[in-house]
Amino acid sequence: MTQIRRFEGKTAFITGAARGQGRAEAVRLASEGADIIAVDICKSFDFPAYPGATSDDLAVTVGEVEALGRRIVAAEVDVRDYDALQQSVADGVGELGRLDVIIANAGVCSAATTWEHALDQWQETIDVNLTGVFHTVKAAVPILLEQGQGGAIVMTSSVAGLRGVPFAAAYSASKHGLVGLCRTLANELGQHRIRVNTVHPAGVNTDMQPVDMQQLITEHADTLGPIFMNALPDTMSDAEDIAATVAWLASDEARHVTGSQIPVDLGTLIR
Repeated sequence: MTQIRRFEGKTAFITGAARGQGRAEAVRLASEGADIIAVDICKSFDFPAYPGATSDDLAVTVGEVEALGRRIVAAEVDVRDYDALQQSVADGVGELGRLDVIIANAGVCSAATTWEHALDQWQETIDVNLTGVFHTVKAAVPILLEQGQGGAIVMTSSVAGLRGVPFAAAYSASKHGLVGLCRTLANELGQHRIRVNTVHPAGVNTDMQPVDMQQLITEHADTLGPIFMNALPDTMSDAEDIAATVAWLASDEARHVTGSQIPVDLGTLIR
């Protein structure tokens, strides 16, 4: 069977690339020929009830991409720090030669009933999940425009970006915000053949598993449990399932898809 090489000669910039979906996306695109610019904060955040990625995690991503014979430029960068993010993109393009795909994947999730969200908890989530994506596209889109050869942007949203997920007000608000940002950018960038789409996973089997969210779901299972039910029998997707969808959206096979919201949700949204 001939190996698919949809990204031969292309470069992808991926945030939150140290583990989980970001690593899976880096490896998937590298397996199809892409070189990678990878960034991750490699630290824990204040509110999520799970440990953050580490420098060792990012090193694993580097090793897996290099094992596929592709080049990778990796840096420990906080997407809230625009200047550092812009510099990381410039450094990566300077070394790898070009930019074709932007995957804005970095994000955090923590849980509380809406009126019990701490003010700092709300701000941290919005700053990482929404402003961080704005920073990502602001830093990278001018490079695509200067190249004048089109490109693809994929933003990691969530089913929480398409429905009101209980106990995740800040997360849901940030992920809904990505839909608006995506649609605006798709209109602005279409004339330049730059496509912009969002992908909307449900539960994904990664290290991003907020214990506080699971506790709240269990406590309210009798009344709110159906919101979290899947139509398919699997409990969760794997990171590679999301990476496969992202790779398709970023490829020329989806050349007429822009401004779209693509669920990879095990059918939870049809409930």
